[in-house]
Amino acid sequence: MAEQSSARTPVTYDNCTHVEGPFYHGTKSALEVGADLVPGYGSNFQQGRVSNNIYFTALVETAAWGAELAAALASSGEPGRIYVVEPMGPFEDDPNVTDKRFPGNPTRSYRTRHPLRVVAELEVWEGHAPQVLKTMLDNLAQLREQGLDVIED
Repeated sequence: MAEQSSARTPVTYDNCTHVEGPFYHGTKSALEVGADLVPGYGSNFQQGRVSNNIYFTALVETAAWGAELAAALASSGEPGRIYVVEPMGPFEDDPNVTDKRFPGNPTRSYRTRHPLRVVAELEVWEGHAPQVLKTMLDNLAQLREQGLDVIED
């Protein structure tokens, strides 16, 4: 794995055209096909924080985490949703996971300051077991209590 990571070319705003989709965005929000997701709205993960970026992934599994966590943290009882999205501008590796939590970018997570266009809703996807989701939420709460839930945005 280390050999693959060292050969990996970081995805930057100037070097992203080689990254192929499909791309996904997990959220708590109900969206229409054709809608544009844009930065400047409240973060799904930190109350009171305005997000400067829109986050997305090339893996359904990663989008599932985004959808489930956003829905659980909203405490609305509504299910999370996953959308197939198209970046409308350049993008970069998500620095919150790339090389901080995982060498390289195995979660295939990206962010952009440009819109993401919703092209479809992924109707069928597999979420995580309730206990797995609870463990992740507990871990996030512990990081928050310790002041370590920093999002580089």
